[in-house]
Amino acid sequence: MRFHRPFRRDSGPPAPEARHREPSRPRARGPLSRRRRLLLTSATVVGAVLVALLALRDASGPEPSRAGGRCAPTELLEPPCGAWFGAFVPHDRDDLQDRVEAYEKRVGRALDVVYTYHDMSLPEGTRREGQLLSPEEQRVGEDRLLLLSWESKWWGGTKDRQPTWKEIAAGELDETVIDVQARRIKDYGERTGRKVFLSFDLEMDTRTPGNGTPAEYVEAHRHIHDRFAKLGVDNVVWTWIITGYLNHADLFRRMYPGDAYVDWIGYNQYNYYRCHRTDWLTFEQTQTATHAWIRANISDDKPLMLSEFGTAADPARPGRQAEWYARVPRVLKDLDGVKAALQWNHRDPGPHCDLALAGDAAWDSLREAVSDPYLNQPRK
Repeated sequence: MRFHRPFRRDSGPPAPEARHREPSRPRARGPLSRRRRLLLTSATVVGAVLVALLALRDASGPEPSRAGGRCAPTELLEPPCGAWFGAFVPHDRDDLQDRVEAYEKRVGRALDVVYTYHDMSLPEGTRREGQLLSPEEQRVGEDRLLLLSWESKWWGGTKDRQPTWKEIAAGELDETVIDVQARRIKDYGERTGRKVFLSFDLEMDTRTPGNGTPAEYVEAHRHIHDRFAKLGVDNVVWTWIITGYLNHADLFRRMYPGDAYVDWIGYNQYNYYRCHRTDWLTFEQTQTATHAWIRANISDDKPLMLSEFGTAADPARPGRQAEWYARVPRVLKDLDGVKAALQWNHRDPGPHCDLALAGDAAWDSLREAVSDPYLNQPRK
């Protein structure tokens, strides 16, 4: 069966002005407030310094890590001198490596991060959708980082087989699902010394009330985190991924599990264009408002991930998709704390919703963009 995106934004996207307006900021406190006051009162000086720093960065490449002058990843897989480049590559379960290598050949480089999706079903026959770290993923993970999206769903299962956040938080899936996969991840770490990014219920802001309440999501997330800790799983980097739609801001606040339970924060924003009947949005327009809101309202220091980004094509302007990707490196360098960007090379349901690269010009543009030194960081 062709592997497809297993989730849907059932309610559809908010209006463009809701998703991309400049976010309102709460009153800042403590050092963050003082820093903003300094920026406001010293705008001319800071602007001049910023121009100089950007010129130096462009001329000499990314800054070295402050930890000994090396650019080695941190314990939380954060590249201190730039950002990872990754992708979701459509695949069947048994051809993941071939598909990833074909994508890499086309884009002219190895991927840092490969993104895959799983449900919480039990293995039945040849079914392996619920198996984290499949043999194919482990082979791909020998030379790349893995981001595993784990959803509280049973794809194709009946309604009464769908797990809820309340059941997960109560421990009802511990022995049959949670512990089984936790031990698989632990074993992988002990055999290889490698960590994985793990996201529980990405875009959870679109899953309530069907899966439960925001409070129940938080309890479920914390329960899985604590269960892994109890079983001695120490090779997981916990990644909390939201849609980034700013009219879901209240849900984001209510569904954040807390700093102790989250290592990275991700968000998924696209230029959908005719897919959702919106204006054409540049890469910068799709990312900056959500980025600013997260920094002001959730965390001002967690590493951030553009866990899915991409653009539809414009049939009226065939070169427009290539132009969109060409701006990615410059914008990334100005997004504070964004340490990974994962291109979505597939389609969403509906007419005009193909978000894959549409032709040679788009591939060439992405190839040039991801050759930037900022997006080429050592993985060891």
